[in-house]
Amino acid sequence: MTQLIPLFGPIPGGMEMMVILLIAVLLFGANKIPKLARSTGEAMGEFKKGRQEIEDELDEMKDPDVEPDADPTATDANANVETES
Repeated sequence: MTQLIPLFGPIPGGMEMMVILLIAVLLFGANKIPKLARSTGEAMGEFKKGRQEIEDELDEMKDPDVEPDADPTATDANANVETES
């Protein structure tokens, strides 16, 4: 069985998190931390949206039968031409 090695080391526990939070409050101030958290969340959301768009484009490239830009409500230009008799 293979053991996964964490990328950034072990996850900090309770006391370590308290120390990190205290340092963050001292550096940024208590009123800026919610703004930082909000902007971090928005950035993560944008990143996820961009990643999903790229994955969708890659899926479309794998399946050439699907035409995402084609409008299903559009009609053929020749079908609307009336013949004059």
